Amino acid sequence: MGRWTLVALVINSIIGSGIFGLPSEVIRMVGSASPFFYLLAAAGIGVIMACFAEVASQFRDAGGPYLYARAAFGPLLGLQTAWLAWLVRLTSAAANANLFVIYLTEFWAGAGQPGPRVAVLTALLGFWMGVNLRGVRSAARVSNIFTVAKLLPLAVFVGVGLFFLRGETPVGLQLPAEANWPRALLALVFAYGGFEAALLPMGEARQPERDAPFALFTALAVVTLLYVLIQLVVMGTLPDPTATNRPLAAAANQFLGPAGGMLIALGAMVSVFGYLGGQFVSAPRLTYALAEQGDFPAFFGQVHPRYRTPHVSILVYTLLVWALAIYGSFLWNAVLSAVARLFTYGLGCAALLVFRRRQPDRIFFRLPAAPLWVGLALGFCTVLLLRMGRGELLAVSLTAAVAWLNWLWARHQIRDPRNP
Repeated sequence: MGRWTLVALVINSIIGSGIFGLPSEVIRMVGSASPFFYLLAAAGIGVIMACFAEVASQFRDAGGPYLYARAAFGPLLGLQTAWLAWLVRLTSAAANANLFVIYLTEFWAGAGQPGPRVAVLTALLGFWMGVNLRGVRSAARVSNIFTVAKLLPLAVFVGVGLFFLRGETPVGLQLPAEANWPRALLALVFAYGGFEAALLPMGEARQPERDAPFALFTALAVVTLLYVLIQLVVMGTLPDPTATNRPLAAAANQFLGPAGGMLIALGAMVSVFGYLGGQFVSAPRLTYALAEQGDFPAFFGQVHPRYRTPHVSILVYTLLVWALAIYGSFLWNAVLSAVARLFTYGLGCAALLVFRRRQPDRIFFRLPAAPLWVGLALGFCTVLLLRMGRGELLAVSLTAAVAWLNWLWARHQIRDPRNP
């Protein structure tokens, strides 16, 4: 994968379906200050990305946050990070697959029925499985196509909507009396999250030590600009943005008519479809990397004799996503993935200081005042984690317990003389 393919993969990993419903929710929580919260969340994620950029520049292998945590803190914390990252990848893909079906009902009312729903999910996930089994290059190319395709309707929405802004568009720093700014930031961190998924297949990038920092910062700039402009258009074209849970479609109906609403609905489907493409490129490389390190059963590391792809990891990932898509829910995944990401972000940022001390000669991208960057990143993660509910922390604790059992199994495999 080249530099711009990696940029597209990062953008594709960040922009999923959340932006099609997020503007109304953020306005409910922080009112007219919502555009500034997009910038604040981008700054927080930008600090985390900066730390990840330096850490990622030192590795050429697949694994992303798991690889960084394992190299810095050992197998136990590496496996904790891996299981949290895999949980996020599985549930987010499953939830987005369900959202594809939900948006499809706008064009085919029967798509939500049990039989058609299972058929659509099977075809949707089966398509991406087949593309990825044939090779990461073809998968990345298809992912690039859908990255462009998902951005086009959003660009039309912004480009046309800016001409229809009302003169009294309310934008200010004053928060409403019932403002819930921590929850708003958490929702926006979820919206900006996902960039770490693009770091999982670094073993198949041309120059990851140089391209990873470029891709992360370029993608953040593009996504931040797009998110802020979308928020301004929604606020400036809808009399009451909080009255709908489909703000972009409602706003498009205002200045483009019913055809505009249908365009946005189609754009949501394309966005979800492209997001799934990015996940299928990145997530199976995590279990492949785990098997390479001896932390997962060896069959996860098998490579197809013809296409040279981790076909077992791809197949297992597809089956688990398919099962979760049939059973799971999007809302639960969103909150859980935000919690899990914050933990993995914190470990990835802390690893920077370890690598600075341990392998200073391998740093291709160096942050000035690294302890300050790490401190800001850890502080940002901690503030948001303190706002989590018991249910989310319980789910993370159970995942950590499974990861601990996995670690015990891996230690036994190493110590058992019968193992090769």
